[in-house]
Amino acid sequence: MTRLTRDDLEAARDRLVPDVVADGLRVLFCGINPGLMTAATGHHFARPGNRFWPVLLLSGFTPRLLAPSEQGELPAYGLGITNVVARATARADELTAEEYREGGRLLTEKVTRLRPRWLAVVGVTAYRAAFDDRKAAIGPQDRTIGATRVWVLPNPSGLNAHWTTTTMAEEYGRLRAEA
Repeated sequence: MTRLTRDDLEAARDRLVPDVVADGLRVLFCGINPGLMTAATGHHFARPGNRFWPVLLLSGFTPRLLAPSEQGELPAYGLGITNVVARATARADELTAEEYREGGRLLTEKVTRLRPRWLAVVGVTAYRAAFDDRKAAIGPQDRTIGATRVWVLPNPSGLNAHWTTTTMAEEYGRLRAEA
């Protein structure tokens, strides 16, 4: 991968990262918002140290380790990626409560249109903020969006020290078994 400069990353703040979606997916993964590396490259979960791609493999969602640049292969496995908030930031704590609420509203519209079997929000704090559900915990939720069930997964960011790659893969694997 080409090394990105600070200027490249700052310019990325204004870029939108396209969703990787299709109608009727098994699982639509939903990140919090694009990081600057993701916005600069156009590839979801692109930051080195993010564990999303290894966890997909270890949990059995994919048969091999995909690179972020191979995200277009996900729909062939019945998977997709979107975000709660479209705006790229260096850190999720730069987002406002209003952005999360609006993101939850827009995500609900997207899920209603695409009809995945499962919406998997990667980050319990983001889920709580977007859907005003203060008691939500990791795992399946009571909420549905139409016929779509909702599962909250641990955030795969390398900053999430509460979860190891192994324990994260176990939780993602629980969803895979249900999906």
